[in-house]
Amino acid sequence: MKKLLDQIDSPQDVKKLDLEQLEQLCGEIRKEIIATVAKNGGHLASNLGVVELTVALHHVFDLPRDKLVWDVGHQTYTHKLLTGRRDRFHTLRQYGGLSGFPKREESLYDVFDSGHSGTSISSALGMAEARRQKAEEGKVIAVIGDGSMTSGEAFEGLNQTGHIDRNLIVVLNDNEMSISPNVGALSSYLNRLMTGQFVNRFRDEIKNFLETLPGVGKSVLRFAKQAEESLKGLLMPGLLFEELGLKYIGPIDGHRMDHLIDTFYNVKKLRGPILVHVITKKGKGYPPAEMNPSIFHSVAPFVIETGEPLAPPPFNPPTYTQVFGETLCRIARENPRLVAITAAMQSGTGLEQFSREFPDRFYDIGIAEQHAVTFAAGLAIEGMKPVVAIYSTFLQRAYDQILQDVCLQNLPVVFALDRGGIVGEDGPTHHGLFDFSYLRHIPNLVIMVPKDEDEFQHMIKTAVECTTPVAFRYPRAKGVGVKREESLKKIEIGKAEVLREGKDLMILGIGSTVHPALRAGERLQGEEIRPTVINSRFLKPLDEDLICYWAKRTGKVLTVEENVLQGGFGSAVLELLQEKGLSLVEVRRLGIPDLFVEHGPQSLLRAKYGIDEDGIFREARQMVGKRRSPSLRPNQNSALARKTIS
Repeated sequence: MKKLLDQIDSPQDVKKLDLEQLEQLCGEIRKEIIATVAKNGGHLASNLGVVELTVALHHVFDLPRDKLVWDVGHQTYTHKLLTGRRDRFHTLRQYGGLSGFPKREESLYDVFDSGHSGTSISSALGMAEARRQKAEEGKVIAVIGDGSMTSGEAFEGLNQTGHIDRNLIVVLNDNEMSISPNVGALSSYLNRLMTGQFVNRFRDEIKNFLETLPGVGKSVLRFAKQAEESLKGLLMPGLLFEELGLKYIGPIDGHRMDHLIDTFYNVKKLRGPILVHVITKKGKGYPPAEMNPSIFHSVAPFVIETGEPLAPPPFNPPTYTQVFGETLCRIARENPRLVAITAAMQSGTGLEQFSREFPDRFYDIGIAEQHAVTFAAGLAIEGMKPVVAIYSTFLQRAYDQILQDVCLQNLPVVFALDRGGIVGEDGPTHHGLFDFSYLRHIPNLVIMVPKDEDEFQHMIKTAVECTTPVAFRYPRAKGVGVKREESLKKIEIGKAEVLREGKDLMILGIGSTVHPALRAGERLQGEEIRPTVINSRFLKPLDEDLICYWAKRTGKVLTVEENVLQGGFGSAVLELLQEKGLSLVEVRRLGIPDLFVEHGPQSLLRAKYGIDEDGIFREARQMVGKRRSPSLRPNQNSALARKTIS
């Protein structure tokens, strides 16, 4: 049988297919997604769950005149296949290839870049309002998952949508509910019927008629509305959305193409804000993903036949995330006041073991980072020790709560920032390259960054026993392979560590840049350059005495960080030296320049921006004035900022 997918270059081609062909297309898309993710890694379960929904939307609506806005964006693989990117789909999440998320510069069918949840309704409402202002035709459709509905921004968007009564279609992709055959068939039938023009026109005419009845019209109308809601409440969970001012349609079986198409054709004719509730199954069509959707939410390359990951390399140290989860459990066994909080990332933050062992002290509060931080503040006020584990990129959403609710009150809340630095193939929406800058200036906050997995476990203990707010950030990576000590110990706050002593320059590393700096130092020794290599450990407070001592002694300072240069670690060192009057010290900074880093392998991106071993070696060699060989030219992509304090 000839592959239909090979003939699809735009949504216009999808519109030409009949129901049987659309269902065949869905099967081909599933195979293509599974094959590509098995090779490249990526978000599998969520994408397999929305194949029919995506195909139906492209079949019914008139893209790109109609605007399709995706929430989070990690469920857009089918969308990419249907919008002219089929031939490049094999490059998904590869350096220089297709992004794993919507990207406006990639296609005119991607209308809003999204990698964080809860943004679709607000952005889609803005588009709908702009179209009204410009008197333009066309529908705007926001597709949002049930997990994203826990985001406060989603409800803020719904609240305004109902209030200003604009033409907006919200598709709620619910992959947590299950539909029994009877309820599913009945609900689908009722709602396809209720979305028809006749029924809606009849309801509007009855409403207008009742409102004209003198004296009793409004009372009868109110009774009719209550009766309608009572019936709908028995059959469908739409009361909340109706109260917010949206017409509720659903639930619809998200894998019945005929029901989806009929419903969307009817909804397309309606005006005003509408919510279509669609039930889907994560991992649909691939048994390993259906059985373990959380494991297959975001996966590394795997064997298609079994779903098992490709054979790991012989050297397999634990990830920082694993070390965090194990260490927190160790501490919690001795500290009954320790509690753990995460925002819909129980597995991603390594807290599964904690949730099983201490279920009464574990809180997954959904995609609500702001609430997570202020909830932790309340716990801390009453004497608990909350540890808030959130990816660096997502903690950005709770900046005000960190500042106002925790640090202003000097509450002993611990922030565990997973995925600090370059994260790899998920790209610019997920890189944790800004936390140094958005946290460093907040009073009362201690910030720690481990160089390896052994130091990390001691930092966790130190943070839990600290009486002020503490944040520690760690990378999405395996540890460096050092042996972890059996007993945990506290690290002196603000105390750096000298790893190598030398007279020619000081290399100041922090976190993931420390071991590359140490290896670069060993190579420099072979060039008769003797560097001092220091593990800062703390972004705040800095070890002022140690840094100033070696700055005076060497006269040259090279800082290296996996963070943007503006307001980061190097900036902190510059400020320190300026305040201490060290005006003759030459300072150069390696880090990320003023840009958003693209997606790609971590090692490639670190090399590109000059923060790996080779980049540190090149820059240090240049600083001390040694003659370069042609093969040691500076990396032109290096994110280098040079400054001599004068």
